[in-house]
Amino acid sequence: MARDYAARWPGSLVRSTWLVVAAILIAAQDTGAQKVRVDEKLEAYPTESVDLHCEFVDRGGRTKLTQVSWIWEPTDGQRDNIAVYHPIYGQSFPNLSFKDRVSFLHNTLENPSIKISNLRMSDAGRYTCEYATYPSGNEQGTTTLVMLAKPKNSANVVTVQAGTKSVVVAQCEAAEGKPAATIKWLASVGGNHSTSTTNGPDGTVTVRSEYRLVPTPADNGREVTCMVDQRTQERPWVYPVKLSVEYPPSVSIEGYDNNWYVGRSDATLLCLANANPAPTTVTWTTASGPLPETVEVDGNKLTVRKVDDAVNTTFTCEVKNKHGASRHQITTIVIERRQITSGPPTGAVIGGILGCLAFIGIIIATAFFIRKRQEDGEGPPKHKPPPPMKAGSSTEMLNKSSGPMATETAPLSPGEVYYEPTGGEPVTNMDDETTGALNGGAPPVLDDSAKYDNRNELKDHTADGHHGNNLDSSNHEPPAANIARGESFVSPPMYV
Repeated sequence: MARDYAARWPGSLVRSTWLVVAAILIAAQDTGAQKVRVDEKLEAYPTESVDLHCEFVDRGGRTKLTQVSWIWEPTDGQRDNIAVYHPIYGQSFPNLSFKDRVSFLHNTLENPSIKISNLRMSDAGRYTCEYATYPSGNEQGTTTLVMLAKPKNSANVVTVQAGTKSVVVAQCEAAEGKPAATIKWLASVGGNHSTSTTNGPDGTVTVRSEYRLVPTPADNGREVTCMVDQRTQERPWVYPVKLSVEYPPSVSIEGYDNNWYVGRSDATLLCLANANPAPTTVTWTTASGPLPETVEVDGNKLTVRKVDDAVNTTFTCEVKNKHGASRHQITTIVIERRQITSGPPTGAVIGGILGCLAFIGIIIATAFFIRKRQEDGEGPPKHKPPPPMKAGSSTEMLNKSSGPMATETAPLSPGEVYYEPTGGEPVTNMDDETTGALNGGAPPVLDDSAKYDNRNELKDHTADGHHGNNLDSSNHEPPAANIARGESFVSPPMYV
């Protein structure tokens, strides 16, 4: 049924309905849209100029413009016309404070923008571009003008006298700025600061800050730094201030060396004073009366041209400035003979150097000795001990078998010749070094054919002409001997 109903409506009627709805929406949009275009907010500085833009937007072209006015509102509730334009009657500037400083940029109703020159801080406020139109009535747009002012920054020191109470020692000021500036202090001294603000009639603000501390002579010449930060500055303004603390003098005397002997020339004393401001007078006196004739005074310097008993006294130096006076005294004693003062401790220096050299030598010698010991322990032995005589050796047994006529066997000397008991060729005994060399550095070793260990046995054997007939067969082989590990197993050689 719905389809039949929709089919009976002609297509042209549907399109007409949609067109009417669209026209209503466009009309409503035009009615609610802002027709006067202006800048929402502007910022400017004194003595500069600013352009206030205004433009009427009429999309339908049905609005008739009659007149346009610029209204200034410095505060809420106050409205002053500063510029009027009428297409027939021309331009008008009713406010005297803006006369000769405001002008229209375009001589039309559609674009009645103005320029304000030589701006003042008091020009800040809201500026409304207002149209008288027909048939919609008045149309307007408002621009807020914010006046900015760079502060005039300054800092100064306050000269004070040392005391026990906290006083102002430095001041910093950011005058006639907008918006208000912020002041900080950078200081290494133990103080604090206070800040105050003052509003000007033109909307500017002056900020003042004072730095306080309990001044002492040690604070004189120290620095505190004022730092001003404000929106119109590209970077913070920084200014260091040196404190000025005044105090009475403190005095000391230097130059006396306890060696004022009779006849000494040009002995001097210096009167040193620490004061702010600088001392105005320096006076030398003695406890015994006027200064001796041999004494000369030049400001804070006292010179004794020739020392004698007259300067065996007490000298007093008095220093004054505007805050007071201070004095110091010293007693000089004149001696008969000159005291030989010890010069630089040359002997001690030389002794110290020699001691250091000796210590270094001991260290080097110790290191060399330890190194030598290590080398000796790692290398082969430098001497060869004599071969030990073992109990039950072949020599001992042969001597026992030879009976009471046996003689003690003596070792061969180097170069001596002995004969093998079997009738072999003679053998020459070589010393240990030669034998060791032949054996590749090992101890000398006798051949197995040396089976007879004493001369008597060898002579008996030669006389009989038999090979071992007179000897027991058990003596032909050397008896076993207990030879410990590392001990020599070589029997000593025999004489022939």
